[in-house]
Formats: sequence, C-alpha cells, structure tokens
Amino acid sequence: MSAGRFFYISMPLWLYWTLLGLIAGSLAKWILPGRDPAGCVFTILLGIGGALLGGLIGSYVGWGAVTQGELDLRSIGIATVGAIVVLVFGRLIRALTRTS
Repeated sequence: MSAGRFFYISMPLWLYWTLLGLIAGSLAKWILPGRDPAGCVFTILLGIGGALLGGLIGSYVGWGAVTQGELDLRSIGIATVGAIVVLVFGRLIRALTRTS
C-alpha cells in the first residue's frame, strides 16, 4: 500500500467518481468560500467536473492524471485544483452576467 493512498476497495466506477467529486467539491468550496449554491448535488457535480478538468490539466503539465479505482492524495489534489478552477470560472461568468 502506498503512503498517499487512503483505501483501496473495489467499487463501481460511478461510486468512485461520486466520492471523489464530493471530496474535491467540498475542499474547493472550503478553500474558496462564497455565495455559491451549497447543495450536495452541486458540490458533487462541481467535484466531478473539477476532476475531469484537473485530470486534463494534470496530464498536460505532467503531474499525472486522476487515477481510476484508487482514492489517493494525488488524485484528490488534482481534482480539487480542477474544482477550484471550475468554481472561479463560474463566479466570473455570474459576475459578468450580473453587470450586463
């Protein structure tokens, strides 16, 4: 077992992405508090979108990608960075639509 791995349980892919999305979305909203929709479903979707975006960014810069089936610190970190980017982008769009 590697040092950064929380646990390794064989779980369905949808459950893995939901759990990763919940953790990454919650961390992103904790790091960047604000007046965002605070529902659990929004947080999970924010985290899943962040995991996808973080995986693309991480692959491009050479950090690696979000791994399937292992819930480790690197995957959570990459997903959280992606979720923060999604959260900031969403706030910018909301701010632009309010001023128009």
